Amino acid sequence: MTVQFVKTPAGEELAILPKAEYEKLAMLAAEVDEDDADVVLYDARKAAHSPALPPEVSAFMLRGDSLLRAVRKWKDMTQMHIEHKTGIGQGYLSDLEVGRRKGSPEVLAQLADALGVPREWFAPA
Repeated sequence: MTVQFVKTPAGEELAILPKAEYEKLAMLAAEVDEDDADVVLYDARKAAHSPALPPEVSAFMLRGDSLLRAVRKWKDMTQMHIEHKTGIGQGYLSDLEVGRRKGSPEVLAQLADALGVPREWFAPA
């Protein structure tokens, strides 16, 4: 990189560099700004979802389970157990777990209560 330094009459030092080098530096600065914005967005979303999921639930999800199924497995409960606790049919629960159905906010709250987890975990994003 060819850089030339000059001093203004006011004593300020300036760096003069080729336009291509300037554009490269500007692009790198824009990437840093974008990364900073991503970090701020991540932190805001993370703060909005409390408390954090236990590592065991995350591990089930990484293996392909839905959040609902992962929590149920983590709590060591069967679909039939949930059916007896909530009155929500096992078939409907299966549909919720595999994503064939969404579930109303009321049903999701009922499942969270039955599983003993924060309702926010199942709240639609």
